[in-house]
Amino acid sequence: MSYSSAAHPVELVSESESEALRARVARGSADPVAGAFGPESVTWRINRESALFLGAARAALLQLAHPWVAAAIAQHSTVLERPIARFHNTFRVVFTMVFGSLDQALGAARHLYSLHTRIRGEMPEGVAGWAQGTRYEANEIGALRWVYATLIETAVLAYEWGLGPLTSGEREQYYAETKMLAGLFGIPAAALPVDWEEFLAYNRAMHDCDALGVSPRAREMARELLEGAGSWIHPPPWYRALTAAWMPPRFREEFGLEVDWRAVERAHDCFPRIYRRMPAPLRFTGPWREAQARLAGRRAGPLTRLSNRFWMGEKLMPFGK
Repeated sequence: MSYSSAAHPVELVSESESEALRARVARGSADPVAGAFGPESVTWRINRESALFLGAARAALLQLAHPWVAAAIAQHSTVLERPIARFHNTFRVVFTMVFGSLDQALGAARHLYSLHTRIRGEMPEGVAGWAQGTRYEANEIGALRWVYATLIETAVLAYEWGLGPLTSGEREQYYAETKMLAGLFGIPAAALPVDWEEFLAYNRAMHDCDALGVSPRAREMARELLEGAGSWIHPPPWYRALTAAWMPPRFREEFGLEVDWRAVERAHDCFPRIYRRMPAPLRFTGPWREAQARLAGRRAGPLTRLSNRFWMGEKLMPFGK
């Protein structure tokens, strides 16, 4: 399986294929109330951690490094002026797929597919291996796979930075579980790396290939994101330094990022120790706590709703019946 060139044929996910993938997820769910994964999964264990916010900007920038993603955002949304909306829009869908009931997870998947059917256009300029005028579509397997990969790889990176390394078995279990998330994204299993090691190899290949490249517009969006434009969230200098440090060297250069290594070292000395002592309402994400309340037959409380607003821009996970 090769991922190394933008010259590969475009593979679109049809509506019937998307429906079949959702049906497979539904069949694989042991408890419709718990959702697609459930409280015993490594996926819940990792994604409940607020430490994942450490990697949010990295994942967003790596997505912008795909010229199709950057062009789609620039042409089909106002994220250039409000980049935090991109964060909210992404995590609203992802957290609902992960922590929502089965109905909510499937609803989020249907919403995402429907939204992507309207996102298509032409590349306004030549970037990396994509010529000016190349047609792009959001429901394309290669582009979907890259967005999925940035989220999965970065989640593990942030988790391990704050809480220590996972075992090789835990990484494998996590990756195996996220193939269900990939199905909700609209990515067939045959299009995915087989295991964690192949997944890492896929990421390395993508970092070096001409399917990715940073356009001037993507660079501007990245700058706005790291400055917190259009939001009350203004990332501190150490967060920007950490984002730059975690970027593959090629994209660190293409985005024009500089690393303050002393700030990164200070953060690494302090953050894990402080984070592990944080009270649960701060440490664990609102969507996970909402899921815990749902399983206990309770309504989400005020702190959970406030946390949800931070992570998703909404008080409760959407897409339910």
